[in-house]
Amino acid sequence: MKVLQITDLHIGREGEDTGGVDVRKNFLSLLDIISHQDIDHVVVTGDLCYDNGEEEIYDWIKTKLNQLNIPVNYIAGNHDDSILMGNCLGISDQLIENEIYYHKRLCNQDCLFLDSGKGTLSDKQYEWLGKQLQTINKDVVIFIHHPPMKCGVPFMDNKYALQDMERLQEVLFAYPHAISIYCGHYHVDKVIRYKNITLHITPSTYFQIDQSVEDFKIDHHHIGFRIIDFADEKLTSEVQYFVGHKLKVESI
Repeated sequence: MKVLQITDLHIGREGEDTGGVDVRKNFLSLLDIISHQDIDHVVVTGDLCYDNGEEEIYDWIKTKLNQLNIPVNYIAGNHDDSILMGNCLGISDQLIENEIYYHKRLCNQDCLFLDSGKGTLSDKQYEWLGKQLQTINKDVVIFIHHPPMKCGVPFMDNKYALQDMERLQEVLFAYPHAISIYCGHYHVDKVIRYKNITLHITPSTYFQIDQSVEDFKIDHHHIGFRIIDFADEKLTSEVQYFVGHKLKVESI
């Protein structure tokens, strides 16, 4: 089973200036690439919207993804509104108060989808996560927007890291089995192995951040996505890139 992970779409309203990048064209180009690959499932790991969650944007994304006729799972990022997202995307049944989190099996693999959209997880979500891990009691896959550890990307680590990182680490590190985590948020391509966790950060469909400097700097505008292959107890993944689209600036 091949799962496509896309993250940090940052889709703006029709005609909105999104930092000189044609994010809608990026997304449509991505869908065209997907349509020519053998993809069984899509997971969108947050920041669907450019700035704040908006109905128009969620409706547009849903309409385009539905054209693929492939099952899609969503989680929220810090630029999303979980309640609005749940209602617009038809997943309000996955809303628990103001968060979207749930358990799903993909190709006999237990996958937990978490909501870190507010930069933290609620007490209720932590309680749910603990119960899920007790029940699963074997290797597990987690999809979450924020990485649950510092990742050597200074700008993001210092300014936009998960606020309750240590609390989440305490839960995850205590788990006696391997955890594969797929996330976004950092706009980089990186894999980190620490204790029982293998963390896969998937690049954005917007732009990628320079990991070598303290201040914000765009590294490049190539667009990334991840293919995760669940097959016969073996889990593999790879990141693929294509050239992103800049908005044309009209001369005066």
